[in-house]
Amino acid sequence: MTAYSHREVARILKISPARLRYWERTALVQPSAARGSRPAFAFRDLVRIKSVLGLLERGVPLRRIRRSASDLARRLPEVADPLGALRLWVEGSSRVVVEHGGGLFEPGGQMVLDFRSAAHRGDEIAPLAPPAVLSGADWFERGCGLDSNPGTWGEAIEAYRCALELDPDFADAHCNLGTVFYNQGRRGAAMDCFRRALEIEPLHLEANFNVANLLEEHSASEAALRHYQTVLRVDPLYEDAHVNLALLYEKLGLGGKAREHWRRYLQIDPGGPWSDIARRHLS
Repeated sequence: MTAYSHREVARILKISPARLRYWERTALVQPSAARGSRPAFAFRDLVRIKSVLGLLERGVPLRRIRRSASDLARRLPEVADPLGALRLWVEGSSRVVVEHGGGLFEPGGQMVLDFRSAAHRGDEIAPLAPPAVLSGADWFERGCGLDSNPGTWGEAIEAYRCALELDPDFADAHCNLGTVFYNQGRRGAAMDCFRRALEIEPLHLEANFNVANLLEEHSASEAALRHYQTVLRVDPLYEDAHVNLALLYEKLGLGGKAREHWRRYLQIDPGGPWSDIARRHLS
């Protein structure tokens, strides 16, 4: 069975590794395979994650997806894959249903009676839904959907700030906000966000990695090393940390240590974007 790492899943589905790790930490999705001794995602896990992304893109709040999957697992335990079974009742609505036993059910077990005929579905006037009250997690998800496009960085910043107003100790929101600031060239603001994330969660993987990058820019090599090493204690398969450590050790004249990380990188990702460079350094 093919097993995928966090970063491979993130690349395939075009989401940030930080977003995927947040979903895993909060038990929305879980890796069901293994790569060596490390948890990894199977293909069926990718299908579940894609289902979540599809619902989010259609306006279903993350908390409703979580609650629906939980309700479905409790009320209809014979449904083997609650996340994968969820779908919208009709396009344009945010009502989530599941098809089971020839009928439509809400995740709580209530049967949905669809009296609309095909001829009238297009003409039906839907009642206005009450405005949703967004949680910190909802604002965080909104930011995640906006922070990869420079044209929507301003909106992403506002979304993350709204998340932090509701939950000031939301480490992932601090980290993602810092990443947007970094991409805007606002290094000081970015470092403040990353350090705040580490105050809340000292082993936060992305925050440690980002702090190390910024410290390297300021020639604080020893401090950067400590943060990269923390990253690898949390996730020994984090490819970029091995690359950055190899380069940093070479800059410090520690060729033996650099070669250890080039070799480890090739073991993890032999066909990766740094593989040719790694082989040249090792030869």
